[in-house]
Amino acid sequence: MACLIVTTGPRKGDFYRLGQRTNVVGRDETLPIQILDKHVSRKHMELRFDKDHWCYSVLDMDSKHGVLINGKKIDKETFLNDDDCITIGDTTLLFTLKDFFNRQSALAHAKKIGQRLRPTATD
Repeated sequence: MACLIVTTGPRKGDFYRLGQRTNVVGRDETLPIQILDKHVSRKHMELRFDKDHWCYSVLDMDSKHGVLINGKKIDKETFLNDDDCITIGDTTLLFTLKDFFNRQSALAHAKKIGQRLRPTATD
């Protein structure tokens, strides 16, 4: 299936397997994907799996600071692509369609993507 990998913020290094269900992400202690970040709302965003189209989307749950996909604030349900960066508060999450079974392989993938996204220095 797909995963979220925390690449910046207090939970950096965590990863979450998404499965074929709706996942709510936020600070609330009852959530399966809890992000302890002072700029993240208790229920900040919802990740949905669309079984008909076999894809994922994200929806801002009226959070105070919003949800950014690849640096752009969203205002409606937005479909995700492999290796999209989702920013909530001071935390960045890498969305990937790859399914990792351990932390080490997830972090290696995030590092590889991070290196690819870095701007190239020019003279």
